[in-house]
Amino acid sequence: MDNQSITHTRWNCTYHIVFIPKYRRKIMYGETKKDLVEIIKKLCEMKQVKLIDGRVCIDHIHMYIAIPPKISVSEFMSYLKGKSALMLFDRHPEYRNKWGDRHFWARGYYVSTVGNVNEETILKYIKEQEENDKVADGRK
Repeated sequence: MDNQSITHTRWNCTYHIVFIPKYRRKIMYGETKKDLVEIIKKLCEMKQVKLIDGRVCIDHIHMYIAIPPKISVSEFMSYLKGKSALMLFDRHPEYRNKWGDRHFWARGYYVSTVGNVNEETILKYIKEQEENDKVADGRK
């Protein structure tokens, strides 16, 4: 994925995120699955988060997303889980009656950064930059 930009910033912040419904209920299939796909796409678009790929499985969701650096991962996930639960309860009121208001998702989530450089490459780059500065200053 190419770097994206916002005012004065070039960025490439991609994440793999996994989260589950409360008690890992196996309920995300059929109409619920279609609704969740639509809801998640809409909520990502509203926060200018790029949904690169994602899957709604029967008891969990995988997403590969690019979140702008002006939004933290935890802020985005709070927004996504909170709003998606409310929107899903509006579309499926039977879930609200079965499991209680506003408690569709389990607490927490798994997140992993996805990058195209490893630690060794970054350390090498920083060292080379220092050496280049010394040469430019005539201090070698």
